[in-house]
Amino acid sequence: MIGTTLFHNTIRRVSRVQTAGLLLLLVCGTLGVGQLVALEARSPALEPTLHARAMDRAARLPRLRSLLISIDGRLVEERYFRGARSSDSANLKSASKSVLSTLVGIALDQGYLESLQDTIWKFFPEYLDVADATKKKITLEDLLTMRSGLETTSNRNYGRWVQSSDWVRHVLTRRVVGEPGGRMIYSTGSSHLLSAVLTKATGMSTLAFARLYLGQPLGIRIYSWMRDPQGIYFGGNEMRMTPRAMLEFGELYLRRGRVGGRQVVSESWIQASLKPRTQSRWSGRQYGYGWWIRTMAEHQVYYAWGYGGQFIFVVPDLKMVVVITSLPSPGQGRRQHQRTLYDLMEHDLVPAADSAH
Repeated sequence: MIGTTLFHNTIRRVSRVQTAGLLLLLVCGTLGVGQLVALEARSPALEPTLHARAMDRAARLPRLRSLLISIDGRLVEERYFRGARSSDSANLKSASKSVLSTLVGIALDQGYLESLQDTIWKFFPEYLDVADATKKKITLEDLLTMRSGLETTSNRNYGRWVQSSDWVRHVLTRRVVGEPGGRMIYSTGSSHLLSAVLTKATGMSTLAFARLYLGQPLGIRIYSWMRDPQGIYFGGNEMRMTPRAMLEFGELYLRRGRVGGRQVVSESWIQASLKPRTQSRWSGRQYGYGWWIRTMAEHQVYYAWGYGGQFIFVVPDLKMVVVITSLPSPGQGRRQHQRTLYDLMEHDLVPAADSAH
């Protein structure tokens, strides 16, 4: 139990406005006294009542593993759930696509790639038959924006794809179901082609490239992840980072590609990535270069999104980054969990930052 004297000494250091939210967290048993003191120091960045409500809601989510928030480059919340620890790496699932997009931007900046208008014929002539005239027109930009026109390898087709003996060949032999550059057809196969392109263009693995040009400048560890039968690192899925590393990655987009005095990825790439390029016909949400785009509580939000509830939210006008990791496996309540996380962002966390802004 919390000692009475220590409790009152802590509460006296908290303003009247903050007290209600802090008491709520104490009653729910989600904060200890040490965390109360930390929250006192952080409180100006988030409106206390909304902050407290958000943390109470978060603590009740059985699939949630971590929740981190930074405002103006300062960590103002870091919470782990169900035995998760700060040192644990999280499977980003499809949030990996936003990281892969950044690697493509860096490859362009460094001269490994010439243009997003280059076609896949340039990189995969051995896979494309002379009769594949439509497929030859697919550009790198089409792959980034999920507008290749090829039948998806995701959803019901995913298992057959990842069990194939050659993932790149499998993607490129899918039938054409739309015009390249046309409607959005979400497909992790498109992202995997980009990983294969990076491997060919840079002469190094996607992992080695990511560690050299992204991990080292950000000071984060990029863990090894799954590879296809040809040794190409899975493009757009299964990447692993700690939640704090995910936060650093999100901060890179707030800082317009800079870390200290170093331009890790060009500001023009940041701007291009976050520009709406297409739209999901299922959710209606916009999509840029590997980033989803939507409005929350009247603020423009850009986010990396992975299966099960893996998120990196970037809210530029509030100088806010939110990282959420969750149980990445299928299971009961997965869809409702994801809906709750969106609601938590829109109705608690973004307003909490806005009110204190």
